[in-house]
Amino acid sequence: MQETTSGNPGVKPPDRSPVAARPERGAGGAPPAAAAAPRRRGALAVRVLVPALSLALAALLLLSTSIGTIEVAPADAFRIITGHLVPGMPWMSDGSLTPVQDSAVWRFRLPRALLAALTGAALALAGALIQAVVHNSLAEPYILGVSAGAGAGAVSYIVLGIGIGSLGIGASAFAGALLATGAVYLLARKNGRIAPQRLILAGVALGSLFSAVTSYLTITTDAQNVFGIMFFLLGSVSAATMGHLALPAAALAAVGLFAAFRARALNALLVGDDAAASLGVSVNRLRTTVLAASALLTGAVVAVSGGIGFVGLIIPHIARIIVGSDHRKMLPVAVLSGAVFLAGSDLLARTLAEPSEIPLGVLTALVGAPFFLWLLRRDRAEGAGAGR
Repeated sequence: MQETTSGNPGVKPPDRSPVAARPERGAGGAPPAAAAAPRRRGALAVRVLVPALSLALAALLLLSTSIGTIEVAPADAFRIITGHLVPGMPWMSDGSLTPVQDSAVWRFRLPRALLAALTGAALALAGALIQAVVHNSLAEPYILGVSAGAGAGAVSYIVLGIGIGSLGIGASAFAGALLATGAVYLLARKNGRIAPQRLILAGVALGSLFSAVTSYLTITTDAQNVFGIMFFLLGSVSAATMGHLALPAAALAAVGLFAAFRARALNALLVGDDAAASLGVSVNRLRTTVLAASALLTGAVVAVSGGIGFVGLIIPHIARIIVGSDHRKMLPVAVLSGAVFLAGSDLLARTLAEPSEIPLGVLTALVGAPFFLWLLRRDRAEGAGAGR
């Protein structure tokens, strides 16, 4: 006998509608618990990673100041640094530290380590910002030709001698980076939007063009300048001084503050231009200002450290894998990871082949090129899987 509730007015029939049958869902169509789990994992990773990366960076900087042809214990290196930062420390005049050790740590090793960290942080931030606004995970200053444009601008200053001191190099590098960014942006537009394939092709083409300009300037300059230009283009922080830190530090602070305030707008771009515009984001204005900020960062670091590629490609990807795509969490992790990565790379560059030195760009390319190929293979595999 079939059971029914129609004859019992005190019992309400169960709601069989599709809406009632489905569990409540959160953003993106996922159940609230499932949608919140990645956010909780990302927040936990940030709370752990930011202090850990900060401590790793401090330890790496101290280790970099203690390793070299002149032996300085890490404890002595720390005493020298604190003695200069806080004048009047008793150990600076007790005879336990020699002037040679003081000069090696404070004048040569510390500026070099700090510049490497600043460069890595700036390139990682620039890469993350570029990838966000052009919707292409393979984009970064080096691949898009921005680094090549900055290098061409800096070499133009070196060869032609236009400008005043380091400000002239920085201004020339920034102008070249901004020119390359604007050209890539215009060439990559299709029907009012950025086309990823056109972006990569335009970046490769313009990078080759700027490299040709750089090569021409190199062969037309005096012979004694050629080696310095080539070492500059391959990337190096070996000639760093405390005065070289001001330009990249100021650029990183300004763009980092800008990125922190625009992190929510960058998150909105993840769901597409139309959705971002519906949320009140001025997409074209945001994209223009972010690309200009990335050019500022790239030009500032290329002016003092030369052409160092793939940092802006590798580090943002690793940060996203660990903490997710939320720029409020990903950007701090990417900045600190970039600083640790390049500071460690510089330490290897000056110790692996002593007394010779390996250019930084060579080491980053050895790591970045295989990583780039892996990304291409992964994207191809995901595309094939989506097509089945």
